[in-house]
Formats: sequence, structure tokens, C-alpha cells
Amino acid sequence: MTERVATTPGLFPLPDAAKDELSDLKGHQKHDLISGDESDEITAAYEPYRTEVIEQQQSAGLDRITEGQLRWDDMLAHPLTTHENVDPNGIVRYYDNNNFYRDPQVRGELTFSGDVAEELTAAADQIDDPAASLQAVLPGPYSLFDLATDEQYGDSAEFFAAIAEFLAGEVAAFPAHKTLTLHEPSLVENPPGEELVSQLAGAITTVASETDADVVVHTYFGALDETTYAHLMDSDVEALGFDLVAGDREQTLSNITEYGTKDAAALGIADGQNTLVESADTLNERVEWFQDQIPVQDFDRLYLSTNTESFYLPVSKHRDKLAAIAAAARPEEEVTA
Repeated sequence: MTERVATTPGLFPLPDAAKDELSDLKGHQKHDLISGDESDEITAAYEPYRTEVIEQQQSAGLDRITEGQLRWDDMLAHPLTTHENVDPNGIVRYYDNNNFYRDPQVRGELTFSGDVAEELTAAADQIDDPAASLQAVLPGPYSLFDLATDEQYGDSAEFFAAIAEFLAGEVAAFPAHKTLTLHEPSLVENPPGEELVSQLAGAITTVASETDADVVVHTYFGALDETTYAHLMDSDVEALGFDLVAGDREQTLSNITEYGTKDAAALGIADGQNTLVESADTLNERVEWFQDQIPVQDFDRLYLSTNTESFYLPVSKHRDKLAAIAAAARPEEEVTA
């Protein structure tokens, strides 16, 4: 029987009270965003809100708990915009939506940072058994490469490899965790060309090899093209993610039919960008539809979550979506969501 795991991709919406408090502390300009060297007062201000989002996930009944990534002002670019050898300069549109991030211009070697590991350690301290339920979150190597500007390496292949090695070093410093989610929306939005696609599986595996946890490559904003999917299948990870909300479902099914898939899958079943809260029944129907389309595949595990990061949503709507996802992971239980 397939295990269903209720989870999220992380990158939660910042509570309104936190926005007000942090705005007063940080200021309102581009250079006031989190850069990795913020004051102790700002660092401390995030702590109660980290606790709040952890408790929200636990109360909702999620099986995996993320740190929430509330400090990630630059969304998936955060691990670079907080690096000492990166200049977060200029404002760039974040994929095809109305959010913007600072362009991480890499001007020196991508040495070890430890920023995300510190966040994850703070979260682990608030969870009874992090090795059984903590979920780490990072941008995947290709998406971080795609979001960044190279002013150091001078060669796309070398820069891509350096990004992967940098992320691998960060993962090696993580506390015990059950799952690692690697966000790879750029594989859909701006897929790698012929030169880089041949490096894709190796780059993903480089990062994944630094943890004993289950690794999920979470893709969204649509379906992967056939070539990208074929190469991604060669990566050594537990699960690939499929966007069942915004994605081209027929293309996704075609990829799976042609190239197979992993023994586990991550399904984006709730809309991370829309305030409409889907019922647990609707979410369960999306899971069952997916399984019905590929009856020859018997999945060991299905990770259920929103299709995208959820920072787009109001906190109350996000909380309701978490509860619906948790209920969809246990359809045999009488849960109202």
C-alpha cells in the first residue's frame, strides 16, 4: 500500500505581526533585506515566528515539518544573497509573477556559508525527533544557477558545478533530518540547454549524496520537457515532483510513460498561489487521478503538498491549505478540511 506523506515545499508567508516588527527593525530599502550579517536583534526577532510556523504545521497534522524559511527575503536565491562573496545587486523578477529578488552576483569563490544549516538547527531544537520528521529545504543546483549571475567562474559549466558543490557543502552541515526538498522550478521555466542538461543528474546527485535523508526534487510552474525529464531521471534521488495544478498533465504523463519514474513521487495538489482553499476531497481526487493514469506504477510513497512555495498566500489561507493536505493524506479518516 502506498504511504501518503503530508508536507509542504517550505518558504512560508510571513505573519503580519512579523512584517510590522521586522519592517521597523530592518528598514524599507533593498539594502535592508536579509544579507547574512544582520544584527542580533533582527535574528532574535525571527525566533518566535519560526516557532509559530512549526507549531502550525504540527497542529495541521503534517508528517514533515519545515523551518519555514521566513528569513528568505530573496526566495530561492537566499543561500547566495547571504554569502560573503556574493553581491546582491539589482532587482530581478522572480519567475513569471509579481515578486522580485536581488540578483546574486557571484564575485568570489563559493565557500561554505552555513546560513541555512543554522536555521535548520534552530528548527531541529524545537522538534521532538527531527530525524523522523524534519524536512530541509534548498534551491536545487540548476535553479540557483539560473537565478544567479556569474562574475567569478567565467564558464557556465564550471559555474553550475560550483553551485552544486556549494549546496553539497551546506547540506553536509545540516542536523539530522528525514527529507531534503530541492526546489527546481527553473527546469520548467528555463530548461537547461544541451551543454548543461548533460550535467543535470550529476549536479543533483552531488547535492543529494551529502545526506542520508530521502531527497525530493520539487518541480513546478508546469511540466518538464522530455529531454530534461530523461536526464533528471538519472539523478540519485528518492522522488521527483509533479505539478498537478499548473502543470501540463498530459506532458507529465507522457514523460512518465516514456521514461518511467522513481519509486516515490511528490505531487503538488494544492495551489500555492491561489487563495481558494481546495477541499480535502478535491485534493484526494487529484491524488487518485494521478495513480489511475499510471496503474503499472506502484509507488512506495507519495509526498503531498502545495505545488509551489506558499509565501504568496495570506497566513490564514495557508493554514487552511495545510489542514486540507493533511486530511487528503489520510482519506480513510473522517477529517473535515
